[in-house]
Amino acid sequence: MTACIVGWSHTPFGKHEGEDVESLIAKVATQAVADAGLEPQDIDEIVLGTYNEGFSPQGFPSSLVLQTSDAFRFKPATRVENACATGSAAIHQGLKTLEARRGRFVLVVGVEKMTALSGKLIGETLLKAAYLKEEGEIEGGFAGVFGQIANQYFQRHGDQSDALAAIAAKNHANGVANPYAQMRKDLGYDFCRTESEKNPYVAGPLKRTDCSLVSDGAAALVLSDVETALTLDKAVIFRAAEQVNDYLPLSRRDITLFEGCEVAWKQAHAAAGTKLDDLSFVETHDCFTIAELLEYEAMGLTPRGQGARAALEGWTRKDGRLPVNPSGGLKSKGHPIGATGVSMHVMASMQLTGQAGDMQLADPKLAGIFNMGGAAVANYVSILEPLR
Repeated sequence: MTACIVGWSHTPFGKHEGEDVESLIAKVATQAVADAGLEPQDIDEIVLGTYNEGFSPQGFPSSLVLQTSDAFRFKPATRVENACATGSAAIHQGLKTLEARRGRFVLVVGVEKMTALSGKLIGETLLKAAYLKEEGEIEGGFAGVFGQIANQYFQRHGDQSDALAAIAAKNHANGVANPYAQMRKDLGYDFCRTESEKNPYVAGPLKRTDCSLVSDGAAALVLSDVETALTLDKAVIFRAAEQVNDYLPLSRRDITLFEGCEVAWKQAHAAAGTKLDDLSFVETHDCFTIAELLEYEAMGLTPRGQGARAALEGWTRKDGRLPVNPSGGLKSKGHPIGATGVSMHVMASMQLTGQAGDMQLADPKLAGIFNMGGAAVANYVSILEPLR
């Protein structure tokens, strides 16, 4: 590959009252540049990832990044969107700039302000990432979509509520160590497994602990070409960066298989010359616990229909054979849509450079990232390693 991540920044995720998209961008844009040891004038291009679709009244946001420093003025800036994979889409835009040798440094910012809307409007806004002609009336919004996916999987492979609770409990336990996470509380398996007033059913077999959090936040990173990155203090190189899109309508595919995710992982390993066993850890898109379960199967960790084994036998815990979401994932960290993909790359880069603090794994060498838009519609896989 032709690019490295050479600097980053990240706000805490959560409910940021009094903040808007502009102020959240301001918290990360120049900080990421400084973290790379650069000045704003060194940046050649800016890419902003935000889903919006009604979350913010500001519909033309790309130049908001320029508000953070006069030195950004007259730099090319573009807004990118691809549902819940918006952050990774923005990164890919930056990678293409570097591959085309149109610049040496690209600033990528991912941001979302979700909590200003009512719960009903949040659900309606998120459902725009589904195929509205067929799925627009699903009760419960996007949670309802994944509730249907869980129901289909359960009908085929049996009740997997134990495994979903294990995934939720693992990610909440991991999130305790993440200073950027929205929920830093170890809820425990029993709480996640049991329906209660504090953990009611939300859609189908999915309880509240099976659903990621509505969140505000921003993350940013700086991309550079490899030759330049070698002169900087830290650098994480892309061994692979693959995108695969699948059909939007659920009716056109077997949604219990996440086939786009599977193809994206295969292409990434082929590009990187790696296999799953080579990875030290994975950050994967657990918007709902059933999604993480299906992603175990799609990445090849278990055969189809056996994802529960990975959760119940501890394979994906921090001390397991393949730690998954040592950051706490979306489940604990929160899921500000446009920021999520950038955040996942920042979390992986922190691990690979030994800067993950209390989250730190023991000497990780190779990271895998899976970020998806919609129900496995836009599928992005990155494989990262330290440059040196």
